[in-house]
Order: sequence, then structure tokens, then C-alpha cells
Amino acid sequence: MTAAASQSDRAQQLKALHEAPEILRVVNVWDAISAATVAALPDTKAIATAGHSIAAMYGYADGTMPLELALAGVKTIVDAVDLPVTADLDDGYDNPAETIRRAIGLGVVGANVEDRLRPFDEAVARVHAIMVAANAEGIAFQLNARTDALFMGGDRPIKDSIDDAIERGRAFLDAGAALVFVPGARTREVIEPLVDGLGRGKLSVGGGAPGALPATEMQELGVARISYGPFTQRVALRALRDLATDLYGTGVVPADTPPLN
Repeated sequence: MTAAASQSDRAQQLKALHEAPEILRVVNVWDAISAATVAALPDTKAIATAGHSIAAMYGYADGTMPLELALAGVKTIVDAVDLPVTADLDDGYDNPAETIRRAIGLGVVGANVEDRLRPFDEAVARVHAIMVAANAEGIAFQLNARTDALFMGGDRPIKDSIDDAIERGRAFLDAGAALVFVPGARTREVIEPLVDGLGRGKLSVGGGAPGALPATEMQELGVARISYGPFTQRVALRALRDLATDLYGTGVVPADTPPLN
């Protein structure tokens, strides 16, 4: 099988996972060893990168990592696994179409790209440009188009933010996005109207935060995908911190520690 055919197959695999009635759970990773560890689990169907975590790995705050480093981090993950990889590419940088073209060249078959509440027409135009570029590469690229309508909604009423997310999300879907990612959608009161407005199987949400619905309930409501962003790295770093604290005392590495690296 050629590399191009293999990537095309992985894109189709991710597309099928997005369209399946079962919710797709992606456990976000940030480097080769975290990707390989998650990929080895039998329940893992696809790999999602965490832009926040990759930025932290390089010493940058979330959203400030240079494009070249973002792509280098993504390539390390793509090269470490045989599963479909969907990449968190912040807002797509200055030229989102070119960013996506380069990411596809690395083997990526899907991506998150944020609107950061840009003006409506500009945000839709950027999604359209991404999909034109992706379609030209000849794969079923899966754009998980993110709107920050809730995340950056400020003090406006939650209903206004939900309505804004639906309007933007519908336009993103019309422009070719596979899913609409709405960070901050955690409760039934928010998720239900979003699913009603976007359609079943079109909403992507973040999980793991206090108060978030379990994935099984999100599936029942019609959510297509759930991801965990920087929470996975935070848990790993807490384990490291706690072990280091213990080792500075009288502790030893637990005897049942598996050789995962």
C-alpha cells in the first residue's frame, strides 16, 4: 500500500468514526511516547493531539506556539502511530489553508481549528479556505471546526452564546466541516439545544472538567465526539510531581510500574 493510499484510508476511518452512532472518545496526547501509550490500548480508534499540551512541552503558553513547532510536534505523533491522527492547530495561524495543506503533508487526516470569535464572515471564510485546500489534497479530511461562542462569550446570556454557536456551526458545516467543536458545552441544558440546532452526530465537545456529563449520556444526546484537551497531560504531570515528591523523601518507584517507555 502506498503512503498516499494509507493516509486516504486513515481519513476514511476517521470519517466513519465521526459518523458512527457511538460517540468517539479521543484521549489527547502531546508527544511520541504519550501517543504510542494511548494507541496501544484496544479501545483507541484515533489519536488527537492537544495543542495546549504540545505548547507546554516546548515551553509556550497555549495559543502562542510558533507554527513550525506546532507542526514538528504533530509530525512526531503521526510518525509514532498507525492510527488516524487529528491535530489541534490553534486558529490555523496566518494562512489556515496553507497550515492544513502542510499538516496533511505530514500525514494528518483531521484537525481542530478555532474561530476565536472572529467576525462571522471572516470565520466562515477561513473554514471554507481550509476545506478547499484539504479537498485539493484528495483525502476525506475531517475538520472539527471550533467555535469559541461559549468559551469567549463573556457576560452575555448563555442563550445568546448558544444561538451564536449554532449559527456559526451551521455555516462551518455548510462550508465542509465534519463536526463543530464547542468548548464549554458540558451540561444537558447546553448540549441539548446545540444538538437540536446542529443535528445529531455533528457536535464535538470537551470532557473531563468538573460538572461535565459522562460520555454515555453525551452519546444519548447525540454528541459525536468527546476529547479531553490538556487534562491528560495535567494528570500525567501530577503523577510525576507526586512521584518526585515521594522520591525526595524515602520512597521508591512502585514495583508494579510498567515499562511503557
